[in-house]
Amino acid sequence: MPKITRRDFAALAAAAATGQALGLKPSFAQEAYPTRPIQMICPWGAGGGTDATARIVGVLLEKELGQPVNVVNRVGGSGVVGHSAIATAAPDGYTLGIITVEIAMMHWAGLTQLTSKDFTPLALMNEDPPGIQVKADSPYKTVKDLADAIKSSAPGKFKASGTGQGGIWHLALVGWLQAMGLPPNQVAWVPSNGAAPAMQDLAAGGIDFTTCSIPEARAMIDAGKARSLAIMAPARAKTFPDVPTLKEAMGIDYKTGAWRGFAGPKGLPQPIAAKLTASLKKIYDSKEYNDFMSSRGFGVVWNDAAGYAAFMDNADKQMGDAMKAAGIAKT
Repeated sequence: MPKITRRDFAALAAAAATGQALGLKPSFAQEAYPTRPIQMICPWGAGGGTDATARIVGVLLEKELGQPVNVVNRVGGSGVVGHSAIATAAPDGYTLGIITVEIAMMHWAGLTQLTSKDFTPLALMNEDPPGIQVKADSPYKTVKDLADAIKSSAPGKFKASGTGQGGIWHLALVGWLQAMGLPPNQVAWVPSNGAAPAMQDLAAGGIDFTTCSIPEARAMIDAGKARSLAIMAPARAKTFPDVPTLKEAMGIDYKTGAWRGFAGPKGLPQPIAAKLTASLKKIYDSKEYNDFMSSRGFGVVWNDAAGYAAFMDNADKQMGDAMKAAGIAKT
């Protein structure tokens, strides 16, 4: 047997690590990802919009990757628990998650030090802009009518709702008021446990308008108890084509929204991240995904990994500015 030198041994070891030594694939060679089930963490409760989006993507991702994708709800701490579980998982591609607009808000509220920089962005796949809804028999027929009345009223006379204090729909109102040159307290915010009770309060005459998403207001709109005057988006929603944008209706170029995207822990290997982004793009383009989202009135939007990272940076600044203006930022 010929003598193997140290240099020969090193060369053989290097070749074996890539599965090419003597044409054989050793047991320690890197195998194709994925080789076992994937966990998809959802920071919000079962039955909600984020959970539904995570589950349809999970089902379709199973088909793309050939491995089970198990959605696990990790709730608590206003989204902190689930987002932390995603960020602190091993960066091996076997724990992913759906991250939401709250990641751009939680650290400003002093709830966590987590930011979007603690993740490997994969893709943005959903965004729902807020609408401005009034009661069906409201005297305000257009959003400009409502805005003019707000401008000429005493601070706090008008009341709005849609979520809790400091939630996304509250910050949407603050941003709209700022875009009109008005202080955040020009309209009094009435905290609620979500859009559904806020819409009920609207129908009952307890508030003047809501700033929740139109999908969340849809039941009351379809029942003839509410009307949507405008959306805070760059373009009209395909599912609600009759509702104008703020820019169309008022000349105000202000847009925001609740959004959902997919990510892994920081440090996810680039080949794995690239494969996941490519798979998510196929899902985004699929009829199954679009039919599912359309049936629920959810907006679909695509950003790849780089685009999603830039999008989250912008969202972080926007939410921070609004929270500071409202006096609710802790950091």
